Amino acid sequence: MTSLIARGTEELNRESPIPLYYQLKGILRSSITVGKFDTTGLFPSERELIESYRVSRMTVRRALSELVNEGLLVREQGRGSFVVQHRVQEQLGHLLSFTEIVREQSSPLESRVLDFQVVADSEVAKKMGIRVEEELVRLHRLRLIGDDPLVLQTTYVRHSLCPDIVQRGLRDDSLYKTLEDDYGLLLGEATGTVEAIPSNDHEASLLNITEGAPILFFEQLTYLQDGSPAEYSRSSYRGDRYRFTIKLARSKNSVQLGSGLRGYGKGGDEKLSADSL
Repeated sequence: MTSLIARGTEELNRESPIPLYYQLKGILRSSITVGKFDTTGLFPSERELIESYRVSRMTVRRALSELVNEGLLVREQGRGSFVVQHRVQEQLGHLLSFTEIVREQSSPLESRVLDFQVVADSEVAKKMGIRVEEELVRLHRLRLIGDDPLVLQTTYVRHSLCPDIVQRGLRDDSLYKTLEDDYGLLLGEATGTVEAIPSNDHEASLLNITEGAPILFFEQLTYLQDGSPAEYSRSSYRGDRYRFTIKLARSKNSVQLGSGLRGYGKGGDEKLSADSL
């Protein structure tokens, strides 16, 4: 039995109305979040947990299943359970570049430029609300934390705002820093959407995941402070390594929903609104 649970094991309260599986899940979750278990090592087996906590196999399996559902554990057929690596967390509501977010969390960032050139893209131009023939700079990058790929990003910037950026390159691997420091642009605000979708073969091969594994697909349109569109981006984040968080405040005067749930009705096009709650 692994020494990680053989000594100092937190006891379950068998007199409590809280189910044993739920207590066990809480104990294991706490151990995972404080770094008690190495992400490169095997998590204690069902047998070890059964013997250590003196519970049934059903109790252990339910606790482990919920930890898997919460994204803290991953199960590999024939090998056992492993702790999921640390997730990068982004607080929505602040206009920060991916570089700024990662470096704020003191993570080692690497960027691999897959494509950097001037193009014309009528579909993107329409999304940005500019002339369809206007030139855009397309930057396609794979962003990694250490050796692990985390996000695949394709960004488009109006060429007129940064006419020689392809030749000059990026300052400190940051597009926003380059636009602000080298071109004097004043970034204002952005609008975006995020949804969970299955990965395609291209995304899966670059992100080192199986095809069809869930990714967080994020689209963003960034404006300058004068209100003119400047940048459009599409990002595919690994669902097991990235997390978005939001801060919500309820107003007593009015209730507005900034997002909706689609597909809850027969037609699949309905959107949940304040009136339907």
